[in-house]
Amino acid sequence: MTKSELILRLAELNPHLYQRDVERIVTTVFDEITAALARGHRVELRGFGAFSVKRRGARTGRNPRTGAAVDVTEKFIPFFKTGKELREKLNDGGKSSG
Repeated sequence: MTKSELILRLAELNPHLYQRDVERIVTTVFDEITAALARGHRVELRGFGAFSVKRRGARTGRNPRTGAAVDVTEKFIPFFKTGKELREKLNDGGKSSG
């Protein structure tokens, strides 16, 4: 599902809201999650999962084409860990999707 598909679906489920307002809400939620991660905070959505930032230290890598050593700088990457309820829904053996 893309962001635009999510907005359309939420607008369909909430006919009392204008689509532009739904788009603003979704964009604001994503922007706030992004801003919190950029500040180094963890974002937990109970039952869904938690977003956090993990640090990958600097290292020496290899250029796959030439085999030459390449210095790779330190990086911070987003990480998502599923919540218990989401994991249970995904692993119920497909009972509810039939």
